[in-house]
Amino acid sequence: MGLPTVNERGMVDKHHCDSNVLEAARKRIRLAFKHFDRVCVAFSGGKDSSVTLHLALEVARELGKGPVHALFIDLEGQYRSTIDHVREMFGREDVRPWWICLPINLRNASSLQEPYWCAWEPGRETDWVRPMPEHPAVISDQGFFPFYRYRMEFEEFVPAFNEWMAADVSTAFLVGIRSDESLSRYLAVKPRQSGKKRAWTAPGSQIPIPWSSRDPRGRAVSFFPIYDWKFADLWRYVAEHGHAYNRLYDHMYRAGVPFSQMRICQPYGDDQRKGLDLFHRLEPDTWFRVVSRVAGANYGARYSRQRFLGYRGGLGLPATFSSWQQYSQFLLQSMPEQVREVYRRRIDVFIRWWEQHGYPLAQWPDAGIPELENRKQQPSWRRVATSLLKQDMARSLSFGYARRDTRALAFSRDCVA
Repeated sequence: MGLPTVNERGMVDKHHCDSNVLEAARKRIRLAFKHFDRVCVAFSGGKDSSVTLHLALEVARELGKGPVHALFIDLEGQYRSTIDHVREMFGREDVRPWWICLPINLRNASSLQEPYWCAWEPGRETDWVRPMPEHPAVISDQGFFPFYRYRMEFEEFVPAFNEWMAADVSTAFLVGIRSDESLSRYLAVKPRQSGKKRAWTAPGSQIPIPWSSRDPRGRAVSFFPIYDWKFADLWRYVAEHGHAYNRLYDHMYRAGVPFSQMRICQPYGDDQRKGLDLFHRLEPDTWFRVVSRVAGANYGARYSRQRFLGYRGGLGLPATFSSWQQYSQFLLQSMPEQVREVYRRRIDVFIRWWEQHGYPLAQWPDAGIPELENRKQQPSWRRVATSLLKQDMARSLSFGYARRDTRALAFSRDCVA
């Protein structure tokens, strides 16, 4: 098993030790209980967070501590099996549940008319994927949290909740992220010793804990106790201990879903839309509500795995256009005005950056060298057109939305209407 250490550059290296991943995870969670008065697990109902919660409960019993807090942000568009599992875990006496059902803003990668959608949006109750759950832990009152803002971004809510919870009682937040799932998750558990997030150092020690992360501006500290687990480790632990798990994974397995794509998340995001078509295979009755909930969901489910959206490599120029530049201009003009202006601004940022790095617009190829484009080492109008088709500026152009653009897109449906 490889355990990381922080080197002189503030990066994380790996080395080997004699313990297995289960023993190491328990040891990490014991450390959290030792130094913090409260432990809270980020719980999504998925395999990683479920194992993390079970481990925390196991260690809490061993140390005579508890209850273990668990935060579940209900994104409305959830599988029934996931909600069943949440109810099962939140019905335990050793769990202090936080079931959040507030209007949270989420990405909708299936539509330009509605690039963001709002879970539990007031006034649209008849459109909700499912009714508001009835459970003592459900928080649907928008005035409950002092930090909450209507249509807050999911990525804003979580750190704000963590800071709020850690304000009066020292709190450790356990996050079930495994570094082998994706590069982004590996980077999430590989903090530098500078920047916005740093590794936490225990009192009396000078050695940072590499599987931790803290914001130097606040009190919240997050730990990643299963960062080095593999997919098989999760299921071996669940099977050997007879723990409860989300039965949706059984359905996914029978449906032939690859292990790498077995994830629980909101259905309309940039990555998640690739699995939209799974809803009608796994839970047909839920599918009708999901596809009716936001603009473009049926389109996303039908076509998101196809080549022309770029997920299977290659993107061909439609025969009706003579160049990628012309196609890009057509795509921009087809957008709603407010959305179009957001994309124009981000494309201008893209153009200016390349000009500052010796690649003025006049020298752009219409379609560059695919290998260089894929590595984001060459600008081209094909890259611009691809970003417009995918509605994904950050990955295609390497320049995401500015905060004012995110707010504009969040409310674009209301403006268009």
